[in-house]
Amino acid sequence: MSKTPQPSGGAFINRVAGTHPPHEVHGLFVEWATAQIEDRRTRALFMRMAERSGIDQRWSVLGGDAYRHDAGLDFYGPDAANSTGDRMAVYAREAPELALAAIERLGPLGPVSHIVAASCTGFVAPGIDQLIVRALDLPGSTERVLIGYMGCYAGITALRTARHIVRSQPEARVLVVTAELCTLHLQAVSDIEKLLAMLQFGDGAAAAIVSAEPLGLELTEPFSMALPDSHDLITWTIGDQGFAMHLSGEVPGRIADALADPMVRQQINGNQAPDSWAVHAGGRSILDAVTRGLDLGEHALDHSRAVLAECGNMSSATVMFVLERIMASGTRVANGRAMAFGPGLAVEGLGYRSAP
Repeated sequence: MSKTPQPSGGAFINRVAGTHPPHEVHGLFVEWATAQIEDRRTRALFMRMAERSGIDQRWSVLGGDAYRHDAGLDFYGPDAANSTGDRMAVYAREAPELALAAIERLGPLGPVSHIVAASCTGFVAPGIDQLIVRALDLPGSTERVLIGYMGCYAGITALRTARHIVRSQPEARVLVVTAELCTLHLQAVSDIEKLLAMLQFGDGAAAAIVSAEPLGLELTEPFSMALPDSHDLITWTIGDQGFAMHLSGEVPGRIADALADPMVRQQINGNQAPDSWAVHAGGRSILDAVTRGLDLGEHALDHSRAVLAECGNMSSATVMFVLERIMASGTRVANGRAMAFGPGLAVEGLGYRSAP
């Protein structure tokens, strides 16, 4: 008879699962965005950039007829000028359902003592954390943390928070959930830089169980840093027509330069050369910048590139999809590094390794 694994003093991702909405919209967006650009040469440039984006598919809650034609919600129509209130109403309906779909993919949850939820693309109260507790019929005493508006690195922050909880309360079993509806924030613009930024994003959700049970991937030391004089390179402003993203073309170069610094590399790598990378798939140029800046091998970011191709950038949920692929591969990891970039310009990271 096998023995139940006992807490080890560490914190482990025992299981992780991601999911996305059923509507594939990448081609639809490219068609819509191309029509916004009047200048022929600029339009041709956009098409070339779209073809080189490394993205084959992106998924959206808005792909169904209900959101394309009914009640004036013409998100992919000629105006794409829905109010922030309209967009948040869709978020309130769809984000909890997508989060619950990811949780369902985990299989039987067992006892859950804490929920750490990250969601940066919408607001609703009661929050998505409370909606999950109610939908899962968890006790009202379940402790909750809600992480919002941090952007792409919020998934790392959620896992780091779960690690802190488990290390301080070894009996804890933390349900980590990330749910993002990035496509709610389509903007009616013709500026190519803004259209290329929107081209990256899709909708997705992921869930994980983090506990002291030594199964899966152990979460090791976190790291955090902000690049100097970069606070305006990635911004997200709440406007009357959704959240307006600004993603400067300088971002990849600044990331590559920062990662090439020996002191930064030391902070990220630690004392042992990493043998696994779970880098947030923020875009092909971001992944290329990480590869160049850290002098990585050709296939070091294959899992990240696969997630980008299949789903695009799903903000905080993306790194969880990458970790799911790493765990599913069965490859033993001695010294892995999970890492994401976002507003600030900041880097948030976390080490990981295979359970003993």
